[in-house]
Amino acid sequence: MQKLNIFAPLAYFHGGSINGYNAQTAPIFMPNTVGGYMPGPRDYPGNTSQPNSSKTIIAALEHGYVVVSAGLRGRTIIEDSKYVGKAPAFIVDMKAAIRFIRHNSELLPGNVDRIITNGTSAGGATSALTGTSGNEPFFDKYLQELGAADESDAIFAASCYCPIHNLEHADSAYEWQFNGINDWSKLNYGTGKIETGKLNDEQIVLSKELKHQFIDYLNSLQLQDNNNQKLSLDDNGQGSFLNYVKNFIIQSAQKALDSNQTVDSNSGVIIENDVVKDINWSKYLSFITRMKSTPAFDDLKMDNPEPNLFGTEKIDSQHFTKFAQEHSKVPSKLADQKLVQAINPLQYLDNKDSAKYWRIRHGASDRDTSFAIPIILATSLKNTGHKVDFAMPWDTPHSGDYDLRDLFTWIDKVCAEG
Repeated sequence: MQKLNIFAPLAYFHGGSINGYNAQTAPIFMPNTVGGYMPGPRDYPGNTSQPNSSKTIIAALEHGYVVVSAGLRGRTIIEDSKYVGKAPAFIVDMKAAIRFIRHNSELLPGNVDRIITNGTSAGGATSALTGTSGNEPFFDKYLQELGAADESDAIFAASCYCPIHNLEHADSAYEWQFNGINDWSKLNYGTGKIETGKLNDEQIVLSKELKHQFIDYLNSLQLQDNNNQKLSLDDNGQGSFLNYVKNFIIQSAQKALDSNQTVDSNSGVIIENDVVKDINWSKYLSFITRMKSTPAFDDLKMDNPEPNLFGTEKIDSQHFTKFAQEHSKVPSKLADQKLVQAINPLQYLDNKDSAKYWRIRHGASDRDTSFAIPIILATSLKNTGHKVDFAMPWDTPHSGDYDLRDLFTWIDKVCAEG
């Protein structure tokens, strides 16, 4: 594990309280700085280097939380000519930090029965995986190798912004959503410029194949909506699950209207007398635009972050889906499928030590992964008895920590419920 920083409000060192919390009862808030499965360094108030969650830490401390910021290894770290940050290093480090807190609970401020994780993108996935995989045996050998304390690594609640997870099904989910939209555009973070492109003939064929893979996958999940009605898709990718997804966007647009936000007339949202009646799905997807080519994650040249996550100590990148391996344009080995599954939060839905409370946010204009991915997570958690607060904020791209006041209100509420 990398190093970690621990912060507590000054009042707690003088017997004081903030928002009803004190040194013994304060929730322990654990934001991470992981993005793109790169290293997520420990953070601190006033940090100006990237990545950071400095403003989040300050706000959490002002609200009365104890904050623990753990440094997590990422896919690019090399030590002694070995890649030491490949999967599952990021989650092993997170678990080790939680075990450290528990092992030193008598010395540290904060309530170890109220640990809440928080992250965005790959950091959101880290938070989600931490939430479902508490004390899962798969990670024991890695934690022992690291010298982690023999303690529980279960948490109380998880906050996840746009989690980039369920990677083995992310490519097919993306094509289910965007199949038929062949133009793509994205921001190149290195140059600051918008890049555009168009799917070639082979990618168009692959898109259709992946779309049908997702239909089979979705139907295999046996998901149910809030009325215990089965969610499914037909051979064309239509059906109750699509209507379920659309309804989250409709709810988002209605909430935006109710708060006097503008809903673009070109968005495909159908409005009558300030009430959202429906949404033209293909028009909406064309409005937000496709961001990624095909496959979106396990790309055939292994240029994306995700194949790099699944390398080994000696191999920098590997395909992690059989589909990409079969169509690869470069020499590759297929990553260990047990490892790929092990970092998918959905693998542990029946885990008795999974987090009880969940808050998941995914922007209604977020194109980094399919809407289906966070919706499947939220719905699967609900279906297995977890308490889930899920929403898709209108006109919100791939981002996080944009509603800290609401996040802290939620944390206060679930901590009170226990």
